[in-house]
Amino acid sequence: MITETRQVLDKRDRPLRDLRISVTDRCNFRCTYCMPAELFGPDYPFLKKEELLSFEELERLAKLFVSRFGVEKIRLTGGEPLMRKDMPELIKKLARIPGVRDIAMTTNGSLLPVYAEKLKNAGLHRVTVSLDSLEDERFKAINGRGVSVSKVLEGIEAAKQAGLGIKVNMVVQKGVNEKDILPMARYFKEKGHILRFIEFMDVGNTNQWNKKDVITKAELIDIIQQNMPVEPIEANYTGEVASRFRYLDGSGEIGVISSVSDAFCASCNRARLSARGELFTCLFAASGYDIRELVRNGLSDQELTDAIGSVWRNRTDQYSIDRTLSKPNGKRKVEMSYIGG
Repeated sequence: MITETRQVLDKRDRPLRDLRISVTDRCNFRCTYCMPAELFGPDYPFLKKEELLSFEELERLAKLFVSRFGVEKIRLTGGEPLMRKDMPELIKKLARIPGVRDIAMTTNGSLLPVYAEKLKNAGLHRVTVSLDSLEDERFKAINGRGVSVSKVLEGIEAAKQAGLGIKVNMVVQKGVNEKDILPMARYFKEKGHILRFIEFMDVGNTNQWNKKDVITKAELIDIIQQNMPVEPIEANYTGEVASRFRYLDGSGEIGVISSVSDAFCASCNRARLSARGELFTCLFAASGYDIRELVRNGLSDQELTDAIGSVWRNRTDQYSIDRTLSKPNGKRKVEMSYIGG
């Protein structure tokens, strides 16, 4: 039994360090690689309020991850997390937990003009904003809702004015937005925000993924290198998902998240808690572990700690490595909108 903060290792000796909490499965975008509109339409059965973990339940579980397992970083995801009502209240609860060093949020940015200052005041440290193109018509087509680039850029500026740390994520798909690689790099280099390119991944079952549509890390860096020379730099911490590169002119850095061409499973230390309260140990998992049922059945903190610890100690996931070795598990994977990125 685990009664105090201690390192817990999985079957591949990976520690639990990072907790990602999906607070909703809803989103106001319908991005083609995540929640395509033809599948996530008006009649889609999103979770009901009572199916979601309450803020009090999320706070309790976060306290256990921090106090019993030493988690220091919490990231809030969705869906679009700002679709969940009263998000600043949840952040206040999380920020009060002793030992929490970093609270971040992944968002499409469209609602940041309304919420950025409130989020900062509540205790949020950073936002990662998803933006896949600066070309308006292309971005409108990708997000599936006709939302303009300017709306997201306004959100990024609101986050900056509020004093939040900012990173920008761009999912790159061959035949869709590879023309935007350099314009995006130049724009955010000038703005002083870190841009991270994400290889198109086979998350979920609805995005028609094909490896032929992937622009690899090597290809991405070659495109940047020929125009704005960069060099690799060390990771900020063990388990960082993005490979880091800095511009030789000293004007900042970029990152590449390369789960397809250069898998980082060996250092993955992230647990994901879905909006419904299932614990997932891999972004590409076929199923999770129902923690909500345990919480609502009255288990003690120690019993919950033992259950979570058991899940992590039995973890063997290395989907991206297995994919590279042509050993896919063949199972239907959970949708990204359900557990976040």
